[in-house]
Amino acid sequence: MNEKTEPAGHAEAIEIPIAELRWQCLESWLPFATTAEVSPVKGVVGQDDAVAALRFGLEFDAPGQNVYVRGLTGTGRTTTIEHLLEDIVPPCPSRDDRCYVHNFDQPDCPKLLSVPQGKSHRLARMLDDFIAFVKAQLAPALGSDTVRARRGELDDAAQKEILELGKPFEDDLRAHQLELVPLQVGQMVQPTILPVVNGEPVPMNKFQELVSQGAVDAERAESVHRNVSEFARRFEEVSAKIREAQVRHAEALKALYEGEARRILSYQVAAIEREFPEPPVQAFLHRVVDDLVTARLQMLGDDMAFTRLYRVNPVVSRPVDGGCPVIRERAPTLRNLLGNIDREFSSMGAFRSDHMMIHAGALLRADGGYLILEAREVLSEPGSWKILLRALKSGELEIVPSEISDFWSGPLLKPEAIPLKVKVVLIGDPGLYQLLDFNDPDFSHLFKVLADFESTIPRDRTGVNFYAGVIARLCRDEELLPFDRQGVMAITEHGARIAGQKDRLTTRFGRLADIVREANYLAAGAGSETVGREHVRQAVARGRRR
Repeated sequence: MNEKTEPAGHAEAIEIPIAELRWQCLESWLPFATTAEVSPVKGVVGQDDAVAALRFGLEFDAPGQNVYVRGLTGTGRTTTIEHLLEDIVPPCPSRDDRCYVHNFDQPDCPKLLSVPQGKSHRLARMLDDFIAFVKAQLAPALGSDTVRARRGELDDAAQKEILELGKPFEDDLRAHQLELVPLQVGQMVQPTILPVVNGEPVPMNKFQELVSQGAVDAERAESVHRNVSEFARRFEEVSAKIREAQVRHAEALKALYEGEARRILSYQVAAIEREFPEPPVQAFLHRVVDDLVTARLQMLGDDMAFTRLYRVNPVVSRPVDGGCPVIRERAPTLRNLLGNIDREFSSMGAFRSDHMMIHAGALLRADGGYLILEAREVLSEPGSWKILLRALKSGELEIVPSEISDFWSGPLLKPEAIPLKVKVVLIGDPGLYQLLDFNDPDFSHLFKVLADFESTIPRDRTGVNFYAGVIARLCRDEELLPFDRQGVMAITEHGARIAGQKDRLTTRFGRLADIVREANYLAAGAGSETVGREHVRQAVARGRRR
């Protein structure tokens, strides 16, 4: 075989002009001298489907319509979310302020009070004013001339009743030559019935000596013993009646002070009740007055630390015209999501907490609005993903779930759960989306809206001018030198190289922003007033070397 044959499968070489091996931006597409003349871009170009899905997810209110924003890092996902929330001003129904107060029935389970939006701090201030009155003015008010006069009447009536109960008994004692004498028995003083001899009460041992000496005859001695036994029985009956009278007197005094205290305090809480007619608030105010009147009046005048029980802790309060809360939590630890409860070391040598030490987390601060989270950050924090899904499924927030009780030492508070309505916007990459969708059965039911961000945009005049707008915004926001036309062209050409696709530009602007910053650094170091193509070329080369 003299004939030259080509190897099987060999294709003819394709000749490509040198000019087509590297795309170059057309200078005519950029009608400006520097980016100082360019309006900073707002919004995203080439992501119409993703923006439409994101807008739907933000505006549509239905169960499970939380949003997963899928795309590569640096494609403008977070910026787009922030701009959309500014532009569309999504409907935001009024949500109650949330407060915690002391639970008088279960002190370790603080009660939740919900009051109209913007009024929780007003309620807290009114309760603080009430406490200030209790500390400074309640005791003097209970010691007024009117109260003292009424107490005097009760004291006189009780004394009269006791005298009427005891006088017949004492008269009978004297008639039988006996007398009731208080005697010291050990450390106690005990009333004792003694015989009277020659006008003086005589202890029973001395009386027996007189009998043995013949100074008292046997008939008198027998009569004395008999009468002492009889009067001792009667004395117990009279004493029981006197004790009952004293108890009635004490109860009457207690009723006097409690009634007067209720009357005084009713004026103080009336204004609060008028401003806060909600039944839970009214019930709390009644419990405050009951606790103060029935258990705390004896403590008036001391440091009165018990008044902390009457304070209100507004854990979430929003202005009436504040709009939708938009919370971006960059460190979604369990405590940052749920909230936390402070502890202090008490004088008893143990840690303690109360309702005033409860603080809101990102979920509660976003109630009624939006919570923006990085998916990878949530998954990297122990327990955060599980708690996030539980809150979204149940529509309730437990600040201290039972499984994290070990995080707190000492008496554990378990605050009442809070109704929660929040839309979560989860930002992540495609691989993480597939991982969650495959392994977590709840994920697809709770994140039904997928906003898919493309990693490239068309390489045309619109895309190139969008690049110019992005650079202009970065220069304005970070006070960088303006880029001239050639500098913008160099950044655009590098965006085409990163995209690696024909007729496409990358949307990974986080990566391009680093080159913009380094090019600015080089231009400033060279004393240039603008950033040009050479500065961009040097920035790219330096990055590659590093």
